Amino acid sequence: MNHIYYKSTRNNDVSILASRAILKGISDDGGLYVPERVPELDFDIKDIVNMDYKEIAYKVMKTFFTDFTEEELKYCIENAYDSKFDTEEIAPIKKAGDTYFLELYHGPTLAFKDMALSILPYLLKTASKKNGIQDKIVILTATSGDTGKAALEGFKDVEGTEIIVFFPNDGVSEVQRLQMVTQKGKNTHVVAIRGNFDDAQSGVKKIFTDKEFIQELKENNCVFSSANSINIGRLVPQIVYYFYAYSKMCSKGEINFGEKINFVVPTGNFGNILAAYFAKSMGVPINKLICASNDNKVLYDFFENGTYDRNREFVTTISPSMDILISSNLERLIYLVCDRDSSKVADFMRELSEGGKYNITENMKKKLKDFYAGYATEEETKKAIEKMYKENKYLIDTHTAVAYSVYEKYLKNTKDKAKTVIASTASPYKFTNAVMTSLDNKYASYDDFELMKKMSEVINKDIPSGVKGLNERKVIHKDICSKDEMKKIVRSFLGK
Repeated sequence: MNHIYYKSTRNNDVSILASRAILKGISDDGGLYVPERVPELDFDIKDIVNMDYKEIAYKVMKTFFTDFTEEELKYCIENAYDSKFDTEEIAPIKKAGDTYFLELYHGPTLAFKDMALSILPYLLKTASKKNGIQDKIVILTATSGDTGKAALEGFKDVEGTEIIVFFPNDGVSEVQRLQMVTQKGKNTHVVAIRGNFDDAQSGVKKIFTDKEFIQELKENNCVFSSANSINIGRLVPQIVYYFYAYSKMCSKGEINFGEKINFVVPTGNFGNILAAYFAKSMGVPINKLICASNDNKVLYDFFENGTYDRNREFVTTISPSMDILISSNLERLIYLVCDRDSSKVADFMRELSEGGKYNITENMKKKLKDFYAGYATEEETKKAIEKMYKENKYLIDTHTAVAYSVYEKYLKNTKDKAKTVIASTASPYKFTNAVMTSLDNKYASYDDFELMKKMSEVINKDIPSGVKGLNERKVIHKDICSKDEMKKIVRSFLGK
């Protein structure tokens, strides 16, 4: 087998195998790891139509993680996709009206992040052994709400690891906050940031590129890695569910094999839709990748005019996991559409850091034709929840509602007849207030946990175990800091 090596988006001289890229998380130059080429499949996509999720996961992931043995990779997959998911299908597709929803939230934390963060701890530990790493792995992660809990759940009490999660103090739902601050595990640490998600994410990236601090930790037998989608070990598992969704649409008889479909992805940090882009590049018959934004529509503006500009008001919305102005994974797409010119990417990222924006070339814009971008306002998001429930008795969360609203606009503007799958990224139970008040304003006086009971009655399903009784759990993590204190608090957790 020819190995696939991973390059830094900011320095093509960097070239490492998958296991090293997973361990490092981010390149020393601040760039993100990208495979040197789009992997070629050693199977026909027809062959996966009747496979289950684990089988498809192995088929796809082995093409990226070429230095993992079959035994190692299957061990990771088997342990990741087990009974922690509350449905045998792992990621079922539900049809509501003429729209299809890929439900990615059946893991322990009720969000799509479980799909990748269930396997990342196993990939990291396997990579650590392969590379003879004896040091403690310190997982450092910023979250806009869902990554944090999923990472904490995945890494809790994993031997040889510590996990530190930073979240914006006023930028997550009450359910998301309680999921994190009540997290058990002797190796777990959770800290609220006085600021927004971009402050937390920028602070984490700054620590990752602080050579003196990294050396200090190394001397104390610790190394950093990341659980954000900047880590290629989290991005690749996300590619799987686009293969899986296509196979299920075929096996259910909803499409004929070879028929192109669209995917709509509610997008913040750009990892999920980038995974769909890789799936398309590898041969999944995808027509359009519809990038759905909320009022923080920095990605919508980018696809419209080729300018990425974070110099704007940061809006706190009812879809908090998308409240992001610096979409980290877009850097990987920029690298691909500028013909892997790492010096050009480095210049763009420098412009973004120093002036808050950059402009891509006309030639690069032409290479973005696979994408369609749209956004939904707060009011449109609420109306989408109400409409989907009234017409189909199907309840969706706020992020999925952004995607559905954008999809309706896409249909109106394009008259596209292709079957379309919406990535449903979170359970409505994570955003009870916003969801239930969208149905009826009479719910405005109830708290989140009273609303869980009301939601259960409305959809006639039990409250998921991941959030049931959440308000009665003991708050364990009470730390709060400014973005400038992040390094100091990391040092304190590690006893340095």
